[in-house]
Amino acid sequence: MGKRKKGFTEPKTPPKKGCKVCEEAESKYKCPACLIPYCSLVCFKKHKEISCVKPVPAPENDTTSTILPPVDVDRACYVDDISDVLPHSQLECIALSNEIRDAMKGKELQELIRNIDCSADAEAELDKAMKQEEFRLFTEKILRMVNQPENQRI
Repeated sequence: MGKRKKGFTEPKTPPKKGCKVCEEAESKYKCPACLIPYCSLVCFKKHKEISCVKPVPAPENDTTSTILPPVDVDRACYVDDISDVLPHSQLECIALSNEIRDAMKGKELQELIRNIDCSADAEAELDKAMKQEEFRLFTEKILRMVNQPENQRI
């Protein structure tokens, strides 16, 4: 190897961010809701067991709003068929969709999703939510995005 020129320094690489779920691996992704870094689908699922949302400041004149404590649900998320799991690119597409974000602003929809997420019997709660027009339309929007050919996604 030759000599380095005077004043030459190695390029600095940004510091590696660790997974905030397992705290063992380097993070590759961020939760679309709360932006916590995670390293894998396993860690993402583990993180999603606990309700997370990006903090949204309440309007100053709204004195009736209540702050809900975080929900800690001690239940694992299992998938029978790995093909049922969406790839990261599709999850990201859904998370970045203005149509989905606008729909998520509705208090009724937020409550339905929270009920499903916090329920000990999520399937029964999902069946109940599907009877609500707002939730059914929301799921149809997501399914349209998921079933879109990749070259037509945002």
